[in-house]
Amino acid sequence: MIAGIAKYGFVLAVFNVSCVAASAQIIGETKHSLQSPDKNISIEFYLKKLTDSTRGMYYTVSYKGKEVILESDLDIQLDNHLSEQAMALRVDHHAKWCENLKITGVETATTNTSWKPLYGERSEIRDNHNDLIVHLVKDDNPIYKMDVEIRAYNEGAAIRYFFPENEKGTYYRIMGENTSFSLPQGTKAWFAGWAQAPYHLLPLKDWPQESERPLTLELGNGLYACLAEARMTDYARTKFKLSTTKENTILTSMYTPADLISPIGTPWRVIMVGEKPSDLVEHNYIIQNLNPPSLIKDPSWIKPGKIMRVMTQTTKDAKENIDFAAKHNLQYILFDWKWYGPAFTFTSDVTKVVAPLDMPEIVRYGKEKGVGVWLYVNLQGLYSQSDSLFAIYHKWGIKGVKFGFVQIGSHRWTTWVEEMIKKAAENEIMVNIHDDWRPTGEQRTYPNLMTAEGIRGNEEMPEATHNTVLPFTRFIAGASDYTLCYYDKRIKTTHAHQLAMAAVYYSPIQTLYWYDKPAMSNNEPELEFWDKIPTVWDDTKILAGQPGEYVTTARRSGNTWFVGTLNNNDARKTSLSFNFLPKGKEYMATIFSDDDTVATATKVKVEKRKVNAATMLDMQLKASGGQAVLLELVK
Repeated sequence: MIAGIAKYGFVLAVFNVSCVAASAQIIGETKHSLQSPDKNISIEFYLKKLTDSTRGMYYTVSYKGKEVILESDLDIQLDNHLSEQAMALRVDHHAKWCENLKITGVETATTNTSWKPLYGERSEIRDNHNDLIVHLVKDDNPIYKMDVEIRAYNEGAAIRYFFPENEKGTYYRIMGENTSFSLPQGTKAWFAGWAQAPYHLLPLKDWPQESERPLTLELGNGLYACLAEARMTDYARTKFKLSTTKENTILTSMYTPADLISPIGTPWRVIMVGEKPSDLVEHNYIIQNLNPPSLIKDPSWIKPGKIMRVMTQTTKDAKENIDFAAKHNLQYILFDWKWYGPAFTFTSDVTKVVAPLDMPEIVRYGKEKGVGVWLYVNLQGLYSQSDSLFAIYHKWGIKGVKFGFVQIGSHRWTTWVEEMIKKAAENEIMVNIHDDWRPTGEQRTYPNLMTAEGIRGNEEMPEATHNTVLPFTRFIAGASDYTLCYYDKRIKTTHAHQLAMAAVYYSPIQTLYWYDKPAMSNNEPELEFWDKIPTVWDDTKILAGQPGEYVTTARRSGNTWFVGTLNNNDARKTSLSFNFLPKGKEYMATIFSDDDTVATATKVKVEKRKVNAATMLDMQLKASGGQAVLLELVK
């Protein structure tokens, strides 16, 4: 499986954080430079002589002359001695595997193309970058060649190590990746200790634990950056930790070693750069650009849509949910855990329905109403029955599977999850991965991976301020299943805030009414926004916002725009400009806003007015409030 995955990718960059003596000199006084196509981003790579017999690799990144990454180490640590001994090869005894690499050649290249995703946040994605490939070899053992591959995009930089096919066939055991990112003084990070953790804006010191990725940074010089991971499909997850020896420096931290077979590369380390935090969000497609094209030849069965969970698992309740879904333009229902029995055991059979559900009748009734069925399967069931369950579900007419409580982090479980996505695709099954797992762009290669959790959403009922951080952090990694609610009493925001999330948060399978039942609904007029909103888009714009304060996002499907604003825990006055609309066109705006005078339990006012590109809309946002706007072209 590893060799097969290697064909479609891995990529990274590797660095290290040891302090370098002032006397260290650049070897040959040569810096290999690379610029982005718009020439705003500059990257330099070079070797330095550390002692008579050792060298180090270094890089820097700048944006319009401002430092983004100061001199930082590139270093990856291997221990191949078992393979070397078994194959009667010379055993490498260097303290640092990279310390005796020398440059044998340099290549450059340029790519300027575009591609159309099956679905996404925009209908077309440009892939434009300049490449620098530095060929290296160990000076005392020529069977070990390595390339440092660097890409400069207008959106940021990406670096990885790549190991060409080893002529003697030895295997590669990556013990640690010591990529370092030395940052400008005063930089702060939006820290989260795990994928479903709350966020905190912290200086680069005294972190309570390692931080999740992607990691959004507010640089001391006024720029914004994000450290992300792309194409992490045959490797161990790497979080971020602080250097104990160098100020303002972040290091990668692998969860476990990774056992690889050449030719192979490590995941890409991505350094996104922007003048505003919204630049990072709008440019998150760089993650997918670093992944291979789709391997699904006929993707006609992959259908994005809205989904709701059946809270009481009976045939009667399932049909009531299907009726509600059909009425409110939802495409799917979900049977969550325990429909097949206890989830955390290998004794439950995930191909046997235990709950009082007539599954064939439910699937038939749903098909009649245009509503498909998804099933939850926990790790134990996936692990023990994956050879058959996807094929069985396909015969049942099931459209997708929600993976529950998957193991994450290690090389073993990383490749296992990727294999499950592939097996599901082979049986025309869509996938939603819960709980702590985050994507790294593999949805481009396997677009049946519709969404993933890896977020602190409405299962934890976070406060509004947290919700304003998410677009600038978690959603840079890609789609996320926040599990939106509407009627549950535990919601800590206004209902207009909840409505707007469907526009602000991107998820091709968007869960609505998570803790709700059809009987809770009184057909409130504001449900029109959720009824009409799609889950995939032709264009996306972040109109305004700051993490932890507020965010306004506009998304277009055809000629119709959906705009969502999320406010934090403090009341706010602001305005919305419609200058993103095409000039000369008139739109009917349906505005959904918080209003305590409205005679419904949800207190959402609905009003209509005509607008155009010159219109400004004043917004009086309540504490923990929000606003949603539907813009339909007047013909």
